[in-house]
Amino acid sequence: MRIRAMKKQSQNKPNLLDAQMNVNKVLTKDYKNVPLRRRGENKPNQTQPVVSLSNLFQRQKNAQSFCPKTGKSPESNSKLHWLTWLFPIGGLLALLWFLIRVVPKPSRAAYPCQRVAFPLASGFIVWLTAALGSIAAIRRAKRSFAQSRYVLCVILVAVSVGALWLAQNATTEKVLLANEPAANAPIGIAKGIHPGRVVWVHDPDATDWDGPGDGHWWQSNHTNQAGVHKMMGRSIQALTGKPNSAAAWDALFRHFNKTHGKGNVGYKSGEKILIKVNYVGCSKSWRNREVTNIRDYNLRSLNYMNTSPQMIIALLRQLVDEAGVKEADITVGDTLSYFPNEYYNMCHDKFANVRYLDYVGKFGRTAARSSSVPFYWSTPDAAGKTTDYLPASYARADYLINLANLKSHNDQAGITLCAKNHYGSLVRKPARARGYYDMHKDLPFNTPGNGRYRPLVDLMGHKHLGGKTLLYLIDGLYAGKHAKESSPRKWNSAPFNGDWSSSLFASQDPVAIDAVGFDFLWNEWDDAPHRSGTNDYLIEAALADNPPSGTFYDPDHKGNVVRLASLGVYEHWNNPTDKQYSRNMGRALGIELLKLRGTVGSTTTSAPSTNNNKEIPQVVGTASKL
Repeated sequence: MRIRAMKKQSQNKPNLLDAQMNVNKVLTKDYKNVPLRRRGENKPNQTQPVVSLSNLFQRQKNAQSFCPKTGKSPESNSKLHWLTWLFPIGGLLALLWFLIRVVPKPSRAAYPCQRVAFPLASGFIVWLTAALGSIAAIRRAKRSFAQSRYVLCVILVAVSVGALWLAQNATTEKVLLANEPAANAPIGIAKGIHPGRVVWVHDPDATDWDGPGDGHWWQSNHTNQAGVHKMMGRSIQALTGKPNSAAAWDALFRHFNKTHGKGNVGYKSGEKILIKVNYVGCSKSWRNREVTNIRDYNLRSLNYMNTSPQMIIALLRQLVDEAGVKEADITVGDTLSYFPNEYYNMCHDKFANVRYLDYVGKFGRTAARSSSVPFYWSTPDAAGKTTDYLPASYARADYLINLANLKSHNDQAGITLCAKNHYGSLVRKPARARGYYDMHKDLPFNTPGNGRYRPLVDLMGHKHLGGKTLLYLIDGLYAGKHAKESSPRKWNSAPFNGDWSSSLFASQDPVAIDAVGFDFLWNEWDDAPHRSGTNDYLIEAALADNPPSGTFYDPDHKGNVVRLASLGVYEHWNNPTDKQYSRNMGRALGIELLKLRGTVGSTTTSAPSTNNNKEIPQVVGTASKL
């Protein structure tokens, strides 16, 4: 009876496996017997006899995978899932490439391609080690928890989290700061009547502004036009060593013409002069609409550190009254920006026949137009890009004067001085049009380190830009931080001591003047000027004939035809207190910094005497006509 009951119970127990196999056989047989055009109709029912919990969840997921509004499936985003493998695969390939190339010959580690591969490879190793360590720790923690070893479990979880944190911290991009450059180690070939000479005029009486809330720094009651006139005249005379401004300008023109194959001749009536100012604070897009209202030309950022109208007026006064240039032969402006009403009215009231250049060319201004003179970037990244062309006013000019500003550049370049001023010396319509070479990708914030291609060198060396530049000036009346702050800030270092920078720098050497400006900015602020690679363009320019990057700098030709020669001399001063360069110490090479402070008659320069200072000829004469 017991055996019979067990058989009956066994017969009543369902055999799900056999049932499933039998159903599958029937469905397979039925599917195979269906005509070809109908085979897809029965196939979806194969799984109906056995419905598991996972299948039920999968059905619910599929049922919810369509948007009720659009009827589209969001699963199309799955096409981008491969991006999650981009870093591991790229890191592995970079590691393999680094090992294959560098292990047999370690000196290859200095190659540009290996300097790019190494950070990616090392980041991959750190990421992989931390990931594997975290996974192993979590698995051990699970086993410890199951064995009631709670203390060990907590420790292992902490180890896992710490490994992930290490991977994140090690692979997160960090700001790369540079070490201070070596002092008094000049490179390159100095330029100028007095090679490598940079004149620094500091007159605190030229500025009198209490900051935002006290009107605006460019207003006549806050910036002393008479004082700025004197600063401009003194700088030109000290730069050339001449006793008056007329003689100083004649010396500048004659030196330029001699060094450019035109003979020992001065300025000739009718020759054109272009003054490039920095109005990046006046860059504005009108979104392709017609500009019909003069109020569109009002300053948007009222206290931004643009080239001061007082400096422009002082320079125009020198050219017209001392150098004998007609107003109509002078063009001043920035092709990237608009010439704001506030500055225009001040300048136009005194020099009505000067051409005031800007991007749009409305309300008495002259619009920037492109010429047929091409500009070529000396990098493979520019291949296939739209060709840049110089503005027509640059192509027509016989001489250029680069009037820049004393500013740090807190989002791209570290500093913005005479070289960076030429980012506003091209004509792109619209200004941020696509298709052109991206001038910002090779600046130090995006490409840190030294020995890299720097587009600033091309701008400094083009025959219609740096090649035509008669004089380099840096307006340092109100220094500031570009892109970070909208108004200037006072300086704490000596001799400024909590006041405005109130300075003007002048030179015939484009590398030397930016080198001095870099030293002042480096000493005053510890952020952007200290970014790695900030001074790299100065090294590349000084050694343009054989730069550390290996770049064949030739902005005048399509392809490598004529390599640029050295564009000037670079070095770092001895210390922020003495501010001495090699020529101040009696050496035959390097930079010479002349320091002119306060009122006329207090001109001094550092020299290798016992007191480190000596008097130079007093700078007097017709410094200005007020």
